[in-house]
Amino acid sequence: GAAPINWAIINGETETGATTFFLTHEIDTGNIILQEKIDIAKTDNARDIHDRLMGLGAELVLKTVNLILEGNVEVKTQQHSNTLKTAPKIYKETCHIDWKKSTVSLYNFVRGLSPYPAAWTEITSHESETLSLKIYETEKEIITHNDPTGKLLTDNKTFIKIATADGYLKLLSIQLAGKKRMNVDELLRGYKIEGYEIK
Repeated sequence: GAAPINWAIINGETETGATTFFLTHEIDTGNIILQEKIDIAKTDNARDIHDRLMGLGAELVLKTVNLILEGNVEVKTQQHSNTLKTAPKIYKETCHIDWKKSTVSLYNFVRGLSPYPAAWTEITSHESETLSLKIYETEKEIITHNDPTGKLLTDNKTFIKIATADGYLKLLSIQLAGKKRMNVDELLRGYKIEGYEIK
């Protein structure tokens, strides 16, 4: 698909990698030349994996070209399965957060879209002021609670967290529309969002 790094993290995969293969007319059907895998840590975001794959991919291409030039290529057939997951192109609407999902799913969703294009939500004040909020980094808290899903909680000093079905997603690094990206405590020193609700 168009966004394999993002979707691997969003889907909670624990490894990904790079592959070189010979092109054929049908998409992703050519014989595999080389493959390398890397682990996806639970704290990795899309930039972390992109940067590691960039170096890995460059080395893999050099090895592949040398094998072809030397005539030492041993290929293997791509194995296709009905359980393969797709990685479709990501649009702005794709990045909108659905707070009804589990805490782990939301945590993976945010890091899979960080730092670009970034997961986002909207918050609304009692005066009906609506603000767009990009979320870059979070911390998950799995706990039983009685807060409605999507409820925004803050002490207006150090933390903002959103209630999920099975816990809370604590926001660590965010960006309000028209503002720069910053840590939550930094933002709260100059901007009060107490009373805002998830739209």
